[in-house]
Amino acid sequence: MTVAALLIAAYLIGSIPFGVIIGRLRGFDPRTVGSRNIGMTNVARAGGMTAAALTFLGDALKGAIPVAFARFDGFSAKVIAATAFCAFVGAICSVFLKFRGGKGISAALGIWLVISPATTAVLIVVFALLAASTRIISIASMSAAIVLPPTVAILGLPRHYLLLAILMTALVLFRHRENIQRLVSGEEKRIKPKDSQTG
Repeated sequence: MTVAALLIAAYLIGSIPFGVIIGRLRGFDPRTVGSRNIGMTNVARAGGMTAAALTFLGDALKGAIPVAFARFDGFSAKVIAATAFCAFVGAICSVFLKFRGGKGISAALGIWLVISPATTAVLIVVFALLAASTRIISIASMSAAIVLPPTVAILGLPRHYLLLAILMTALVLFRHRENIQRLVSGEEKRIKPKDSQTG
């Protein structure tokens, strides 16, 4: 496979809107309920934990599969990072949703699980701690994104992965701009203690 074909395939796979697909199978459209986001947290509000789990799995896999293929096929770190970025852009800017999408958290988890399990472990710990202490998913998600670049740097990963981490963090924060506004105004919703949704 050529690099161009790989990048296009990564974007198209990343663009698959699993939240919308699973929601429609369950009789609802996540874009019309709750926060109107297609990620697993909003899917959980309308469709329950099974629908949320399936959404999370699909979103994580659409990030992981293109990157895993690039690594398995022996591409360089530069190409792997570009593949990961294309898959991530697809997740937040889907061609199938008129270039709209989710916030990319689950896809990012899949991407970094393939690139660096150690990095992923740090992100999961940060997310879990912030989610448990604040009960605000957006804070947990943004906190995990913020620690991504320094974690990649500390672990000494190739510079292409560091650039990928910086770009992904910037896009995650941009996609959370409405959440940031609600946090500032004190209107951001907290998850109930019984909930455990992510993404």
